[in-house]
Amino acid sequence: MAQSDFVSVTIVTYDSGRFIKRCLESVLAQKYPLKEVIVVDNASTDGTIDILEQFEDRCHVYYNEENIGFAAAQNQAVKLSNGDWVLTLNPDVLLLPNFIQALVDAGQFDARIGSVCGKLLTMTSHFEIPEKPVVDSTGIYFNPMLRHLDRGSQEVDNGHYLQYEYVFGATAAAALYRRSMIEDISLDGEFFDTDFFVYREDADVAWRAQLMGWKCLYAPYARGYHVRKVLPGNRRALPPEINMHSVKNRFLMRIKNISPNLYWRNWFSITSRDLVVVMCCLLWEHTSLKAFWFLGTNLKRVISKRRMIQSRLRVDDKYMASWFQYAPTSKQAPKKMIRLLSRSETAKT
Repeated sequence: MAQSDFVSVTIVTYDSGRFIKRCLESVLAQKYPLKEVIVVDNASTDGTIDILEQFEDRCHVYYNEENIGFAAAQNQAVKLSNGDWVLTLNPDVLLLPNFIQALVDAGQFDARIGSVCGKLLTMTSHFEIPEKPVVDSTGIYFNPMLRHLDRGSQEVDNGHYLQYEYVFGATAAAALYRRSMIEDISLDGEFFDTDFFVYREDADVAWRAQLMGWKCLYAPYARGYHVRKVLPGNRRALPPEINMHSVKNRFLMRIKNISPNLYWRNWFSITSRDLVVVMCCLLWEHTSLKAFWFLGTNLKRVISKRRMIQSRLRVDDKYMASWFQYAPTSKQAPKKMIRLLSRSETAKT
């Protein structure tokens, strides 16, 4: 382990009292010694603040006077951090003791690895682990309809996903980002786009990072548990505000990141999904119509962000198109990397 590899763990809380104590305990119990923990609370009212006060001697805790959103609060935490790597973490995540070490070891292999993700498994809202392990995420992938999904989500974990692989991106529930990548792909000082407020901001970062030539590596020996509240099948159970941001951010991502070539390759799939989204908003989910008002009134700023991104492209359309498939897509890591990292993990057990 290089001595310079200092890791900053950044956590945003908002009414997270149910989870945050056990999350922080799992972070502080990590075997990785070079770390700091930064928590930004977005004006919680459920007792979260009382719990965070118990950790002020071991963590850097900041209290916002209002809920500025996940994206803005994570940006705030990142700017306060000092690490060569930043591990964004949701308060409803529980890490196994070697999680950070396994991610950093994997990320050190190649300077163009900008983000690293591990294997997250599901657990209940009471932090109970199912008898049969179920996968939550092994990285993000996109399909031709521009839906971003978690690789392996809701599959019974039968010991698969055990290979080091390049994936499209990492879920910000537990994503390790290289500081130099954060600085490289940020737009006007923003890593996560604050227009997103909450939801899909990690997929947007993943897309932007891919366009600018950065890689995301999946490290199978970094393991943790996550309480997943947002799934494709439970939309009706989610707060209307979350659904509105989901609609808005689907179109924000596209306006900023997609090339004409990628759009035309998948125009039928994209348009079909768009029609479903728009019709659902018109017929049932009326509260999500505000998404289109936001897009219209802020289009000039969004187009400006697109220009900045497109002026910094480092990959071609063929490469980007290879990631947009209906089946979860990954690319094999170099055999040398697999051998070295696998030997390292074997030596620890």
